[in-house]
Amino acid sequence: MRAEPTTERSDERKGVVAAATEYIRDVRVEMSKVSWPSRTELKDSTLVVIVMVILVSIFIGIVDRGLSYAFEALVRLIG
Repeated sequence: MRAEPTTERSDERKGVVAAATEYIRDVRVEMSKVSWPSRTELKDSTLVVIVMVILVSIFIGIVDRGLSYAFEALVRLIG
């Protein structure tokens, strides 16, 4: 039994390298299209996110506390 030449693997490897090179080239092109925020925009957006996280946390805490009291009252009423 005679082995086939390994030219197919060589072609496959070139295909992988060419695909990786094309991918990196495409990434560079897309990254050049990105509009990066200015320092002020980034600071403002970060502040908005932090404030919203705090407000939502407070809201969820209040709702959780209220539901806990309601459930405890219901258990006392039934049991």
